Amino acid sequence: MPPTPTADLLQQLHWRYAVKRFDAARHIPDDVWAALEQALLLAPSSFGLQPWKFLVVATPALRQQLRTASWGQSQVTDASHYVVITGLRTTTVDDVDRFLRRQSEVRGTPLDSMAGYRKVLVDFLAKGWASKDLAAWNARQGYIALGQFMTAAAMLGIDTCPMEGIDMAAYDRLLDLDGSRYTTLCACAAGYRAADDKYAAAKKVRFALDEVVERR
Repeated sequence: MPPTPTADLLQQLHWRYAVKRFDAARHIPDDVWAALEQALLLAPSSFGLQPWKFLVVATPALRQQLRTASWGQSQVTDASHYVVITGLRTTTVDDVDRFLRRQSEVRGTPLDSMAGYRKVLVDFLAKGWASKDLAAWNARQGYIALGQFMTAAAMLGIDTCPMEGIDMAAYDRLLDLDGSRYTTLCACAAGYRAADDKYAAAKKVRFALDEVVERR
């Protein structure tokens, strides 16, 4: 298929901003939301291990509780959809084997032919640079997924707001994650900006390109 024109890409990236006020009356169509869930599913991760789970919270009462745990930020309840990105608290050999079984299933690759690759993964978990804090390594992967989700949403004309101003411990409690293998990393509200959100017209504040992109 032909690539997206560069002008279209840049237009949508300039259009995107962290929405402060959502139009609570507007709902993302089911087919569009399904595409955004696929964007989460297709997000890249280190070694392809996908150490995450995405919780799409639709229950109004639960959304209200999460809003309270987000210092009352209206995006939690007013956005059409709200997704909480969670990550594994650690990564184990069992997680490696689960991934390799899935690779064998999808690609038809015999498991025994991946023994060398398995050793690379297991050794990295035990002795690689991330081994001292696997939870932090997994959190990095969650933010890759968040970035892909927000970009995909912008390309589809859907507004988003990444949410880090949240009480993660309270989220874990409300989402029944306490005692599970997953913990809250961040969240993202998605929907349509309200007509009176003053930030929609605000210019983006970015450093000059030559200050942040260095060519060597």
